[in-house]
Amino acid sequence: MSIYDIEVENIEQERFTLQKYRGKVLLIVNVASRCGFTPQYAELEELHEKYASKGLSILAFPCNQFSSQEPGGSEEIKSFCSLNYGVKFELFGKIEVNGADAHPLFAYLKKEAGGFFGDSIKWNFTKFLVNREGEVVKRYAPMTKPSAIESDIVELL
Repeated sequence: MSIYDIEVENIEQERFTLQKYRGKVLLIVNVASRCGFTPQYAELEELHEKYASKGLSILAFPCNQFSSQEPGGSEEIKSFCSLNYGVKFELFGKIEVNGADAHPLFAYLKKEAGGFFGDSIKWNFTKFLVNREGEVVKRYAPMTKPSAIESDIVELL
């Protein structure tokens, strides 16, 4: 199985596989609107604006598993991201990243790039960098700002 076989649902509830992103560098992030790390949306959008034309796709997956920091529905999440951060990168439907109901994408990402405390994701804004061949090359902690990983992204582009 490859990352491209995994089915996802975007914020508009359209289902497709990640095959759509084959050949792109991916930055996959679990996000939340009411988190101390929420301002990272601004830096994610900056990276999107700067590198989307060069092959970067940022995929943001809202998650409510950490202190209920993403309680809203799809329309509320989409509106929040647009109005507060001008987000133009791809937003997906709300998912779980840990436990029995963890989305298959995050189960895959955790298996490929375990964290400091094991496989589970500890908080919102955990980031995974995937190269153009679909290989998970690095995992970043929530406190790692998107701007701090720009050089890693550029290297893969």
